[in-house]
Amino acid sequence: MRTLFNFDFVVCGSGSSGSVIAGRIAENRDVEVLLIEAGGNDCSASVTEAANWMANIGSERDWCFSAEPNPRLNGRRLHLAMGKGLGGGSSMNGMMWARGHRSDWDLLAVATGDSGWSYNSILKIYRRIEDWHGAPDRERRGVGGPVFVQAVPNPPLIALAFKDAAKSCGIPCYADANGEMMELERGCALLNVTVRGSRRVSIFRSYTGDVADKPNLTVLHDATVTRLLCRGKRVTGVEFSCDGETYTANAGLQVVVSLGAINTPKLLMQSGIGPDEELKRHGIPIVQHLPGVGQNFQDHFNVAGSLWEAKEPLPFGANGGGATAFWNGDTKVDAPNFQLIQALIPYVSDDARKIDLPRNTWSILPIVLQPESRGWIRLTGPNPSDGLEIDAGFLNEPADFKMALDCLAFSRAIGNSPALRGLSGPEALPGPLPSRELDNFIRSAIMPQWHPCGTAKMGNDALSVVDSHLQVYGIDGLMIADAAVLPRIPTGNTMAPCVVIGERASEILRAKHGI
Repeated sequence: MRTLFNFDFVVCGSGSSGSVIAGRIAENRDVEVLLIEAGGNDCSASVTEAANWMANIGSERDWCFSAEPNPRLNGRRLHLAMGKGLGGGSSMNGMMWARGHRSDWDLLAVATGDSGWSYNSILKIYRRIEDWHGAPDRERRGVGGPVFVQAVPNPPLIALAFKDAAKSCGIPCYADANGEMMELERGCALLNVTVRGSRRVSIFRSYTGDVADKPNLTVLHDATVTRLLCRGKRVTGVEFSCDGETYTANAGLQVVVSLGAINTPKLLMQSGIGPDEELKRHGIPIVQHLPGVGQNFQDHFNVAGSLWEAKEPLPFGANGGGATAFWNGDTKVDAPNFQLIQALIPYVSDDARKIDLPRNTWSILPIVLQPESRGWIRLTGPNPSDGLEIDAGFLNEPADFKMALDCLAFSRAIGNSPALRGLSGPEALPGPLPSRELDNFIRSAIMPQWHPCGTAKMGNDALSVVDSHLQVYGIDGLMIADAAVLPRIPTGNTMAPCVVIGERASEILRAKHGI
């Protein structure tokens, strides 16, 4: 085992939180920062060319996790995609920028007792970090920040017709999906995307830029963090493997874990931080009993099988998406719990595809935003090379199936509305099915949105893993900053909230260490 030169900060994971932290902390040239990434570089055309993003799914840029077979999904084992490589998910995802709803952040502030996580506080961060190219909104949108964002450029007519269809079904339309609309119960707008021209804008490139311009930032890719190094109750560094060799990196001030909601709890447990029964089961010495590690797994799910024939070939556009609609299926709730995303391509589960699709096909993804079900992550062994058991939790709670039914029904109402008939042909899937067949279709069509959250949650209860400053309970020198800390899954895609987590973590570290 070889020890590298000492660093002040070691950041594990270069995704949408870790890249932010490493880039921000390295702005102070007096500190040395090491950023470690298990995947490769980000030079592939599947990363840089926005239209190629789906080629990343199932590739070497995907961790390719699998959930346990789910009897509520007809025994299916779902693929759980997660970004692997510089930029993490921001270098392999569909590039949708969704800030989350006002209620997401205000509920987080209540759960933590920290107003720094409130919507008004987070809104200031969004205004600072965005370079918004769209309808001006000085109160909510910023310009000149590191993250380029725009509404879907040159939207096809069918995307504009989708907005008209939503309006005819009682969903008001807005100029911006991340403006006033995210303070209300429902709304429809064109998607926001992190695409400039035809190129992806990854968070790694937005925040680290040209690494050569930051001589105090060392970036290692193809290097896998295997354990946290502890001296008593303090984390002092990390062990990692690279090119078949094992190394250690010491952190004089802080180790930050930003490996995502699946790999973060794995690293914690294999380092002795987690539920004592789970650690004892694998003979792992206990450093800190934290029963919430690996619990509270959440993900959005969609019913991937809501398709129509298009009368003309559709352009793929920036990312294959058009418009999106949010609404509250329960009018007693003052925030959206359903979402529809229009896709200009056929998006369907292979298990639900029972017909030959028309040549030109478009889709609606009906998404349950606030599922009641929760899952978990467990180790299969004590070694870093050992795999994981993942119960994604889909449909564990019966209420979630009812929400899937309602969301699919609304998707069909919009897709079959008169506003779309001039551009869209017959409904291809699912069509009018008897109740039992429709139930079976949904169980075969449900797919994850690949937005895992919650497995090392922030809060003050017995299952909380970090406090409002993202510090791990009972452990010094260790911060967690990624989607794992979110106690409740946000309204929409998770890339933007993860960037905010990275910004908040950077603020906290600068204040704590006076840098």
